Amino acid sequence: MKIIFLGTPNFSKSILKELIENNFNVVAVVTKPDKPVGRGQKMKSTPVKKLSQKENITILEPGKISNIKSKIKKIEPDLGIIAAYGQIIPKEILEIPKHGFLNIHPSLLPKYRGPTPIQAAILSGDKKTGVSIILMDKKIDHGPIVTQKEIEIKKPTYKELFKELTKVSKNLIVKTIPKWIDNEIKPEKQDENKASYTSLLSKEDGKVDWKEKAIEIERKVRAYNPWPSTFTYLNNKLLKIFNAKVLKQNGYPKNKPSKILKTENDKLIIQTGKDLLRLKKIQIEGKKAMSDSAFIKGHKQIIGKTLN
Repeated sequence: MKIIFLGTPNFSKSILKELIENNFNVVAVVTKPDKPVGRGQKMKSTPVKKLSQKENITILEPGKISNIKSKIKKIEPDLGIIAAYGQIIPKEILEIPKHGFLNIHPSLLPKYRGPTPIQAAILSGDKKTGVSIILMDKKIDHGPIVTQKEIEIKKPTYKELFKELTKVSKNLIVKTIPKWIDNEIKPEKQDENKASYTSLLSKEDGKVDWKEKAIEIERKVRAYNPWPSTFTYLNNKLLKIFNAKVLKQNGYPKNKPSKILKTENDKLIIQTGKDLLRLKKIQIEGKKAMSDSAFIKGHKQIIGKTLN
């Protein structure tokens, strides 16, 4: 059985590596072209391309996937696997493999279709999430569900949940492929009434609005690390927040949202629209990340001021 694999970032690389290690015959990969990054604008390859080069797998790098229709036809794949490729696949390409394309998506579809489902689950305070494998169609994360695996969310950061969902995805796809090829699975249509969508993040998404509830800001801290990061400004200097904890208003007089407070043992507390938020690990522009107690020792004059 010949498999063609479509993917780009580290999530995709992990799936591809698992397929290779389990002796699936990946004959070609489709990934995004190299792009310039950093100050020097050096060309950088995708994680999927780097792994494919190491494994001597044929690499296709189209600007648009429709440009390589003839090359995919020539390969004659039996099955396509998609993991975070980042482009809509045209119908004429989806129809090339006789077993179609299976798409791996880190949410319980139809919930959180689109590019940022892991962040969305954390931001919403969900108690559970999971991985879905669907039979790809021409719409984004829309095709019928082949299988799903549910997991419990235990207040993780994005990195932690990403790692867990990647592990689930790897295990699920290698178990699903043989059953799918042997026609042991009947896909089920998604319920469109339950569909929700996510969008690409921007840098500004990470800026704190201190009028929001403390629990909402704390979720952003966990969802937006490492990117776009959660940040605010202190005396016009960028202040990144890496770890935070919600504290109830009990015992504290209500202050203006964004006011900087302090408790015993030099804990840095900020008033929000509802309840308080302790900034446990932060980084002021030009300095290394540090605990709130270490930060206060060098910035005692900030108590009583406001963040913006």
